[in-house]
Amino acid sequence: MNQYIGKMLDNRYEILDVIGVGGMAVVYKAYCHRLHRFVAIKVLKRDLAADAEFRRRFHEEAQAVAMLSHPNIVSVYDVSKGDDLDYIVMELIDGITLKQYMQKKEGRLNWRESLYFITQIVRALGHAHSRGIIHRDIKPQNIMVLRDGSVKVADFGIARIMSAAQNTLTQEALGSVHYISPEQARGSHIDARADIYSAGVVLYEMLTGRLPFDGDSPVSVAIQHISAKPMSPRELIPDIPLGLEEITMKAMASRIDQRYMNAEAMLRDLEEFRKNPQVEFHYNLASFHGNQPVPDEPTQAVDGASSLGRRQRPPARPRTAPPPRRYPPEEAYEDAQERKRNLVIPIVVVVFLVGVGIFLWLTFFSGLFAQDDALKVPNLLGEKIEDVTQDQEILQHFKIVEQAREPSEDYPEGQIIRQDPDGGTEVTAGEEPITIQVVVSSGKETVEMIDVLGDTYETAVTRLQQLDLKVDTPTREPSDDVEEGKVISSDPVAGTKVSPGDTVRLVISSGPDTRNVTVPTLTGTTLENARNIATSAGLKISSVTEVNSDKPVGQVVYQSIAPNTEVEEGTGIVLQVSKGPEKQEPVTSTKNIEITLPDDERESVEVRITVDGKEVYKNDVSTEQGSFYVPVTGSGVMEICIYFDGSLEKRYSENFNE
Repeated sequence: MNQYIGKMLDNRYEILDVIGVGGMAVVYKAYCHRLHRFVAIKVLKRDLAADAEFRRRFHEEAQAVAMLSHPNIVSVYDVSKGDDLDYIVMELIDGITLKQYMQKKEGRLNWRESLYFITQIVRALGHAHSRGIIHRDIKPQNIMVLRDGSVKVADFGIARIMSAAQNTLTQEALGSVHYISPEQARGSHIDARADIYSAGVVLYEMLTGRLPFDGDSPVSVAIQHISAKPMSPRELIPDIPLGLEEITMKAMASRIDQRYMNAEAMLRDLEEFRKNPQVEFHYNLASFHGNQPVPDEPTQAVDGASSLGRRQRPPARPRTAPPPRRYPPEEAYEDAQERKRNLVIPIVVVVFLVGVGIFLWLTFFSGLFAQDDALKVPNLLGEKIEDVTQDQEILQHFKIVEQAREPSEDYPEGQIIRQDPDGGTEVTAGEEPITIQVVVSSGKETVEMIDVLGDTYETAVTRLQQLDLKVDTPTREPSDDVEEGKVISSDPVAGTKVSPGDTVRLVISSGPDTRNVTVPTLTGTTLENARNIATSAGLKISSVTEVNSDKPVGQVVYQSIAPNTEVEEGTGIVLQVSKGPEKQEPVTSTKNIEITLPDDERESVEVRITVDGKEVYKNDVSTEQGSFYVPVTGSGVMEICIYFDGSLEKRYSENFNE
């Protein structure tokens, strides 16, 4: 069993269970008895806690992160530092990691869900970066997906602490190597753009179901981040929108000067794409990778056996004078010009004669050889299939075959959206009608409206946005049956056919319809009468506490809301009830108890004394002194037991009041 389970930290946090183990800490589920809530506690491992400098950085980083306050960042509530224990108290998240969520979705998310998640991640990064905090370890394992579909980024500042405790690119240090930026892989100075790169890798993985780089070892993966170019997402999944691919590749630019400068810039593109998924940013993807200026700061050591992380200047190439250009003599130059002039005249004559020939053919002779049975295929796009199949002029030469029906945003239901052969194509008439195969619009793509009744507003919006539906500003109405903040009704109702882009209107419960009542006098009566009076007035007794009082036992001596106060119906009132006067503490006294030591071969014995079962003395005593006295405090008649080496030697009662 873990040594901390069941333990109370700072007389406040009760450790309940282990919920995770990482490289630097163990995470426990705990209960805060002061604020009456469940929390997560990250306890620093003992081997790291032995390093005083590491502990100092641990607390500085944790206190800095505790200043962050954002709906997409896991909150830090408390930081504690003791002689033998260092820990951080955080918000307990009811959800799973983004990595686990992707695994449940068979490794890949659709682009709408990916957009929804990455937008929240980038918002969190923008908030942290604005306060000078860089995450350094953005990866799906550090992103939590809550039940309502929102995400929270965890472990801010932890990567910086860990990196300070490691000098080399070991296996443990490279646990997140698939997501690190090129400048992290080189061991260079990093800024907020390192987090942007890692967020781009997370988006790439969500969209494609695979990582941009993989290898047999962490070092080989890190080298690819520095020098390789990833496959574009659309090469792997062609239906990914071009605009979202451009955002992904710009965030993942190995050239830091071509990457998004900050989270706000990336967020602007994400928001523009959300409003118009057909948008194209026309970024030059080829410029995102390749050589870039190397900063002047010193390189950090990364691995003693590898050159990764060391900027080695290539050997300088010897400068050689360019070979002398050779120019033809003046006579040769003039001869060449003469030859060019002699060629121009025949070329002009040939071009003129060819042009005259084409003109005569098109104007006078082509009709002599034209076939009388040539037909042009009519353009049927946008025509109703019912009209075309009944048009006798078309059916005289053509046979219309409906090949399939497909949803279309551009053509209403029943109109032709594609044809083969295309309109305007020349074909030769034969004995049988020429077949034109057509695809007909089935109207806009439709889905069934889902049932969101009883969902919280946030959950309902998330579920509807996953269907690409818009949600209008909600209407709020009182309800005695539906909890406040949850959906009472929707328009359209569940089961109705809707199309992407349609607007849904929700009615949200504002809770029971309340009225004001006057608080009656509840003091001076019994608790039972007070309950009846409060219920008749439309109020509740929320809690009752017994207190010492000179009033009769059971009489109400205090109410939390004064009489004649106007409050909402159903308001709770706290009462205090007398339990009589405070009892006097019993008189105590101290007596010296004589202990006669055993006269045997033992040189010393363990002497243990209990009073009414409570241990008051325990010590190893030399038998040479024969006897000694122990002061014992008590009140009234109490049972005293004396043990030698764990065996009961004497049991008797002592009256401390005499």
